[in-house]
Amino acid sequence: MSGSLVGLERDALEELSKASSRDALQQARARYLGRKGEVAGLLKGLGALSPEERKGAGEAINSLKTRLEEAFDRALEELDEKDKKHKIESERIDVTLPGRYLHPGRLHPVTQVLHEIEEIFLSIGFDVAEGPEVELDYYNFEALNFPKDHPARDMQDTFFVSEEVMLRTHTSPVQIRVMEARRPPLRVIAPGTVYRRDSDITHSPMFHQIEGFMVDRNVTFAELKAVLTIFLEKLFGKTGVRFRPSFFPFVEPGAEVDIRCVMCCGAGCRVCKGTGWLEILGAGMIHPNVLRSVKYDPEEYSGFAFGMGIERIAMLKFGIDDLRLLFENDLRFLKQF
Repeated sequence: MSGSLVGLERDALEELSKASSRDALQQARARYLGRKGEVAGLLKGLGALSPEERKGAGEAINSLKTRLEEAFDRALEELDEKDKKHKIESERIDVTLPGRYLHPGRLHPVTQVLHEIEEIFLSIGFDVAEGPEVELDYYNFEALNFPKDHPARDMQDTFFVSEEVMLRTHTSPVQIRVMEARRPPLRVIAPGTVYRRDSDITHSPMFHQIEGFMVDRNVTFAELKAVLTIFLEKLFGKTGVRFRPSFFPFVEPGAEVDIRCVMCCGAGCRVCKGTGWLEILGAGMIHPNVLRSVKYDPEEYSGFAFGMGIERIAMLKFGIDDLRLLFENDLRFLKQF
């Protein structure tokens, strides 16, 4: 019996010395000290011995069990201490290393242009208003002089939620909501996101617009020209501005507003298609039907309205030739601004 105990202890200690992980140590412990382990097997075999032999053998086996338990406990403590030291060493901060550079954030080029436009209009007495992006047909079309069967509705490729609910196609509905809630005099711009079913290098299904309008007694087209000329010269510097007749259902008369090409200074280039001019926004005098829809008397009040796409202005200011670059979130592109 004593010989087998010595051999068992030697084998256990040898396996213990080779255990390099907590799992391997626990497996060795279970093999020798578990309920079905080697020591438990020896204790079960005591019944086959005589009473005289059983007492001495039992004491020897229990002594072996105690020594092995102490040995395994020490090995586990040493392994835990070793792992702790390794973890401390691997996670140690090297204070001699240079600090990490935190890259400062930048405003998106569209946001930069939007802020600049808002500041210009605020400086000449305009307020800023906002409205819902999910809009009713009445505010998006009908109150703006788009009857149900009006062919001009085809000019807007609309995302419909239902027959009467849609994603707004322009920020002009804010004009109606403001005029319903307030009385003249009004000078307001309404920046925001709009949606149309269109996507290519110059169009996006989601983009940004600014609607602006002024309503008071005796507002004239001359005031519209003055406000827009001041705005465009503040935004692009001293540049030529021209007005061309155009049609929009919610204004009469309507006009397209062009600026002298910022790329070629009017000489003619690929960007302006050789004309020397760039279309920048649409404008006009608010249609009497629009005034009536908000219960303004067109005999007493008049006003003008204008609208522009922020992305188009950003492309012109920064020389961007593909609208999709503004929405791809490529840091290499955005860091240039």
